[in-house]
This record gives sequence, C-alpha cells and structure tokens, in this order.
Amino acid sequence: MKLDRRLFIAAGAVLVAGAGTAAYFGMPHENATQVPGINAANAAAQDLSDLAKPPALGERSIGKADAPVTVIEYASATCPHCASFHAGAYLELKKEFVDTGKVRFVFREFPFDDLALAAFMLARCAPEDKYFALIDILFEQQKAWASRNARQELFKIAKLAGFTEESFDSCLKNEEIAQGIIEIREKAAKSYGVNSTPTFFINGKLLKGNAGIDDFRKMIEAELG
Repeated sequence: MKLDRRLFIAAGAVLVAGAGTAAYFGMPHENATQVPGINAANAAAQDLSDLAKPPALGERSIGKADAPVTVIEYASATCPHCASFHAGAYLELKKEFVDTGKVRFVFREFPFDDLALAAFMLARCAPEDKYFALIDILFEQQKAWASRNARQELFKIAKLAGFTEESFDSCLKNEEIAQGIIEIREKAAKSYGVNSTPTFFINGKLLKGNAGIDDFRKMIEAELG
C-alpha cells in the first residue's frame, strides 16, 4: 500500500483514516500484524548491505552509540502487536541490555495506514529528546486514538510534548516529514523484506513478531559471545 501524501494537505482531513484502523484490533493474528499491499516478491527481498545506514530523515535511537549489538525495530503506530511488545518485552530489553550499554535500540517507522503515518509525523516533529517518550505514549494509548476521535486524542498526546494547535496542524501538513517516513517504509519492504510488524534485526539477524525477552536474550547473548 503506497501512502498518499495528499491526505496531509488539509490538517482537518489527516485523521479521517482512523475510522478504518479499528478493524485491526479485532483481527486474529499470531504475534505479528501482516502489512497489506506488500507483494511476495518484495517480502522475499533480502539485501541488508545498507541496513545500518541511517535514513535521509535521520535515525532515532537510544543506548550507547558504540554498543556491540544493534537492535532495529520496524513498527506501525497502529499495530496492536507492536503496542504489546512495547508494554512488555521492550521494557525488559531496555533495562537488561540498553541501559547497561550492551544494545543500541533503533526505532524505524513502518506505518501501514495513514493514521499511523500521522502519529509518526507528530513524533518526528517533536524535539528529538521527546521522540521515544511520544512513541511510548502512542503505544500505551493506542486503542483510544486509533479507534475513535483520532484527531482529538492525538492532539491531547501532542500537547504533552509542547505542541500548540497551530504547530500540531503545521506538522500534519509537513510533506517532507511524511515523505521521509514513507521512504523508510518502502526501503524496508523492498530491500529488507519487511512485510509484518513488529519486525526486528539484531546485528542484521531477523526476528519477526512480538517476541518475548527470552528470544531477544538468546540472540543478543550469541552476538556478545
């Protein structure tokens, strides 16, 4: 599915897509949300030669820059399995490996609908030091803003990061940020075979779905030797 930036010209229309997003919350999945519109050829693609290269929009990460292990997550803001990961295994991963200097955690946006794109745009418009705090809140409150009154609920979240109504609307009209996020998504789908969320790469090794801390621990400790 190619996201249409024309939806972001008028801030009042940006969040209309939210009405359809609620369907994902009732859909049966194992531990990952399949992304619509990515064909089998793209999903099979695996050229990780430039996986570590930051996207044009810039990288968002936490942890030591020179940590021996890098974990990259591709997630959608409206993915219930991503929200579940961030409420569970992510907290343990951060405490055990990121905060101790063993892992650098990179978050890359992979919106599978226009509402997720709008949410990620707000996170990108916020000061960089508030990015992960906003991502955490977006996942914590996902069911509220992704299923009803999307604009109103997202504005409540944005105000926590210092947005005014004017800066909120301005952000959602920012085509440069929208395009930058779309490019991250398309690169992941076409080059790295990402076709569901969450998807992780641990020093380039693939881990799909809402994995538990034991899965991460096994792979990270193998990389640490």
